[in-house]
Amino acid sequence: MAGVAPAAMAPHGPEPGADRTSRQPGLLGDIRAMGRALCRPAGLAGVAVEASWIGLHLGLWPLGHVGARRSDQRAGYRIGHLSPTQRGLAVHNIEAAETPILLVHGMVDNRSIFTVLRHGLRRRGFGRIETINYSILTGDVRRAASDLGREVEHLAEETGYERIHVIGHSLGGLIARYYVTRLGGDERVDTLVTLGTPHQGTYVAYAWNNGLTRQLRPGSSLFAELDAPIADCRTRFIAYRSDIDQLVVPQRNAALHHPDLNVHNVELHGIGHMSLPITRSVVHGITSALGHLDVTGATVTPGVSPLGERRSS
Repeated sequence: MAGVAPAAMAPHGPEPGADRTSRQPGLLGDIRAMGRALCRPAGLAGVAVEASWIGLHLGLWPLGHVGARRSDQRAGYRIGHLSPTQRGLAVHNIEAAETPILLVHGMVDNRSIFTVLRHGLRRRGFGRIETINYSILTGDVRRAASDLGREVEHLAEETGYERIHVIGHSLGGLIARYYVTRLGGDERVDTLVTLGTPHQGTYVAYAWNNGLTRQLRPGSSLFAELDAPIADCRTRFIAYRSDIDQLVVPQRNAALHHPDLNVHNVELHGIGHMSLPITRSVVHGITSALGHLDVTGATVTPGVSPLGERRSS
């Protein structure tokens, strides 16, 4: 499959190639750029993978609605039964291995979208992975963010961990971002990873007219609120985007740019929107980032993309 672009922005710094992006080529230019990306070998391969995964996901989708929540939890701290990889994380950093990870799906979807990612996290050695479902009738990002806050508080109380990691796909990432930056969720969320999240909106939202899609349109009041200043946000952000994402248009809107946030943007090539949670480089990147962090928030293993040090609040 496609790989990660070699350069990604450092916290508070310009992304390599940002001078090209900042020109804002307009919708027509974005469509042309996506067309060129689709015609490349990586783009064609990505379309094939996307179609295959959508077909498989449609088969898993009904099962994903069974129950509102699923917990993958390792019992106790024994490590003798674990694989070498799982055992290595537990020995190297038991706090990283046991920090809860909450997965939040996108619009009209459910937790089945995380089937591959959840398996990858378990295989890597993470001991507590939670997936939740929110209603497919959700019509307001702010209300969904408030509901997410209650889930996070419940998870913190249940596990005894004051801070957790959240991974959000598509709309799930936007809901989590609102919770973290506007509802005080940075007190509970150590790292927020977004996959194909329309951080500046998507023109696809004009295809349907309801309360939620109006919020997802570029320039909406929701994005004006999200772009407002943020005081001392403690959460680290990692935002994945792809040049052939068919649901975030323009694709550059899946990058997160905010002067008050600690953000690491990662650009992918030839990956469809629904394929982001199953892509090997994404699964590896997430597990590496969450499994190789010290208490300051800096990466501690050579070869892992540096995320920089978290500011103290």
